[in-house]
Amino acid sequence: MQTNRSFFGIACRSAAFSFLLAGTASLAHAQQFPSVASTFQTPIFLASESAPADLALTSSSSSSSSSSSADALAADKFDPGAAAFGGSQPPPRRRYGRPNYSDSHNNPDGSEKWTFLAGAGLGLTVGDTHRYDTPGYGFQVGGGRNFNKTVGVLLQFDYDHFGLQGTTLANQEYIYNYCTPAQIALGCSATVSGLDGNNHVWSFTLNPTFTLPTEGSLGAYAVVGGGFYHKVTNFTLPTTAEECSLYGCGYYTVDENVDHYTSNAFGVNGGFGVTYKFSQFSNERFYIEARYVLMLNQQRYGVTAANVASAPLTATNFYPANSNRTTYIPIKFGIRF
Repeated sequence: MQTNRSFFGIACRSAAFSFLLAGTASLAHAQQFPSVASTFQTPIFLASESAPADLALTSSSSSSSSSSSADALAADKFDPGAAAFGGSQPPPRRRYGRPNYSDSHNNPDGSEKWTFLAGAGLGLTVGDTHRYDTPGYGFQVGGGRNFNKTVGVLLQFDYDHFGLQGTTLANQEYIYNYCTPAQIALGCSATVSGLDGNNHVWSFTLNPTFTLPTEGSLGAYAVVGGGFYHKVTNFTLPTTAEECSLYGCGYYTVDENVDHYTSNAFGVNGGFGVTYKFSQFSNERFYIEARYVLMLNQQRYGVTAANVASAPLTATNFYPANSNRTTYIPIKFGIRF
């Protein structure tokens, strides 16, 4: 019994001594290796922007004192204010706008400053003018200034030629061949036959043009304008003329003017056109347009088939219709460039 008690006492002393040795070893190890938190107080990613992180320096700082670690952390911190005003500041951002193509030939938006046109086509008489004239033909040329892709102005010359209605020629023959009873008694008789005639209008106008927004090769525009219009009506009779050459003389028939009337007036026009661009790299475009033209003539007194019997013998205007207001629709096609 005494032996068991001695053995138990020895075991307890041995266990206590083992615990004491283990605690002493743990304390010594803790003093030799500091905590992980103090070792990594200065993260690598907080290095200065101007200099990359030095891994060798970071690893050696783990063996320095706590005061030297704090100094290294303060030195490596990123300073936004210093970066904003330092030499590494990036250049200011450039601002971009619409390109400017302005020069002697182009507007700032890239459109051509100068434009020209040449075309031809037919002319349709409308309104009261259709009672006297028949459809005809005409041509136009012009040039002007484009202020941008939308607005331009053209100075234009137009010529439109028309024929005369059969009733117009018949009434005119009646006027020329009219004889009063006293004249008939003296032997007056009809002397005019085969009367023919024509009518034409030429003009100089200033025409603002407005290009409509479209895409692709097709385009459209609206045009208005006004200017000076000159109207001429000629009446002709067939006449035999003689022509001679080295081989002899011959006879041929020509139309000779026997009466002539003119009228000058201000006129206006307006219409629409369609264009087709031949290529996206060229400025030439095919166009077709239709306009309404109103020539503001001032009506004048003259002899007509209705008042020829009461007309004074001194009257000289035998075609007052030339001074009536003139309306027609020219339809032209050609090239704009």
